[in-house]
Amino acid sequence: IKMLETAGVKKGEKVFDLGSGDGRIVILAAQKFGANAVGVEFDKDLYLQSSERIKKLKLTDRASIIHGDILLQDYTSADVLTVYLLPLSNDKVRPVLEKQLKKGVRIIAHDFEFSGWTASKVVDIEDDGEGRSHRLYLYQR
Repeated sequence: IKMLETAGVKKGEKVFDLGSGDGRIVILAAQKFGANAVGVEFDKDLYLQSSERIKKLKLTDRASIIHGDILLQDYTSADVLTVYLLPLSNDKVRPVLEKQLKKGVRIIAHDFEFSGWTASKVVDIEDDGEGRSHRLYLYQR
């Protein structure tokens, strides 16, 4: 939830979660923030699991998961992107984002920075409730 708060997600905005895993960010963005949220997940089991959860929660009008490669998607409609990927993946997706994202898009990266970009805000989370600390990086295009 801290990622979405730090990015300042507003009702009706289009949020993409790259590597959406179990879909928790997509679901939170739709439920708590009223965003139109789309996850991109390559792993078929996680895609199926998160899509099923969205159906059960009756969020299909505002939340969905794309089963596919994050490098092959269209992000031109994005207002906010959430990213929790390893540095190598951040480096691979960066040129795609630089080419597609419109001015003003907020990108929030969890734990790993985008090399070559300067964060406009860095937020430290001392304890995530499970004893781990995290760092969030907010970028604005």
